[in-house]
Parts: sequence; structure tokens; C-alpha cells
Amino acid sequence: MPTRSALLVIDMQNATVAMAHRAAETVAAIAGLAERARAAGVPVVTVRQRDEGMVYGTEGWQVVPELAPRDGEPVVDKTTPDSFLDTGLDALLEGLGVTEVIVTGFATEICVDTTARQALSRGYDLVVVADGHTTSVRDPEDDGDLMPADRSVAQYNAIYRTIGWPGRRVRLRAAADVDLSPA
Repeated sequence: MPTRSALLVIDMQNATVAMAHRAAETVAAIAGLAERARAAGVPVVTVRQRDEGMVYGTEGWQVVPELAPRDGEPVVDKTTPDSFLDTGLDALLEGLGVTEVIVTGFATEICVDTTARQALSRGYDLVVVADGHTTSVRDPEDDGDLMPADRSVAQYNAIYRTIGWPGRRVRLRAAADVDLSPA
């Protein structure tokens, strides 16, 4: 069966991007990849967080303009770090015939990682975009127990460079190196 990919853009909303490490670079990498995906006929799926801090309709909840979904593109709202839990994402991907997800977004160690692993558990092959995910900027005085943002992104890239998953293909690629043609 040929590979059919979908690009997931997770939680790239005004409030999250405002606190993101390397925000401009990450947005640019995802925006370029999204344009390439659209040109190749690869679905771009926007995933948005909704909770007490990300209230529907507010400025902070809105997807950043550079990554806003185009008319007719699917949008999935979630309330947990898992983009599949209690959402229609799995059914949407199945309906599109998707066999592989290309994961980008915020935050590396929470929503991106949780969604990536859930995709593998649900039978999808996985591409994690090395320069297309980010986490929050860390203040050593306030966040002393957390790894600095650049090290956290690097650590998760190392994990996805080496992780194995029975029966699944897992790859780490820079946005410019993501292959959007059928396998």
C-alpha cells in the first residue's frame, strides 16, 4: 500500500508561540513545509488546544497568521496533550487514507511527543520534523527543574532519531528534507 501522509500542525496558537523558543524559526519551517504539502496534495491538519488558558475565540487561542488553516482544511480541537484523545483526528486521518503523520508544533515534550507516540500506537508511520517543533522559553530561576529549551528539543530529536516501533517507520527530518511524494 502506498504511503499517504498528512501534516499535523499542533498548538501553534498566539499564546503558545508567544512563549516559544525559536518561535520565528519554527513558524517559518512549518509554514514552508505546509506550503510544500499543499502543493503536493498532502492534507494539512491544524490542531488547536482548548482549555481554561486557551479559551475558544480569544486572541491567544487563534492560530498564528502564518499557519492559519486555509478554507476547507481540517481543524481538530483538543483538550489534552493527546491530539487523538476524544477528538475526531483518527477518523479524519482514516477517512483521508492517511498512513503516515508528519508531526510539527508546540510543545515538544508534551503535545508533540504525546501525539507522535499515540500516532505510532494507532498504526501510523511517523515523521517528526526536527526544526518544526519547539517548547517554551525557560527561565532558570523560575524553571530550575526543567531542561533548557534548546536541550529539550535536541533530546527529543535524538529520541526520534533512534526510537524503534514494531511494524512502524519512524523518521526524523528537517522541514526542507521531508519527502512529500508517495513511498
